[in-house]
Amino acid sequence: MAKTNTTELLEALAAEIGENVYIDVAKWHLYLSNAKLHTVVAEQLYPLITSNAVNEDRVLQVLASIPIKIGGGKREIPLIDLLPLQCQVNLVDILEKYQRDF
Repeated sequence: MAKTNTTELLEALAAEIGENVYIDVAKWHLYLSNAKLHTVVAEQLYPLITSNAVNEDRVLQVLASIPIKIGGGKREIPLIDLLPLQCQVNLVDILEKYQRDF
């Protein structure tokens, strides 16, 4: 049963991240759900929630470690470089909420 709860929590977290966090490229907003990145981000950040370790620095470290391929894979840019500051703040807020409810 715990696995189901973990799976459900991850899916809910991914959905909320996907709907509220976006990549900004030339003032175009590509939400992480549309970019198919919401699940990867949720899976990478989930351990911070379960270990009660959500803080801005750790979240930013995780975002910096997620490479995003651009130009057909010719280059990679860390996800942190594509997220506007407000999206970073929103993401930390989402994670803190999940941590409180965990």
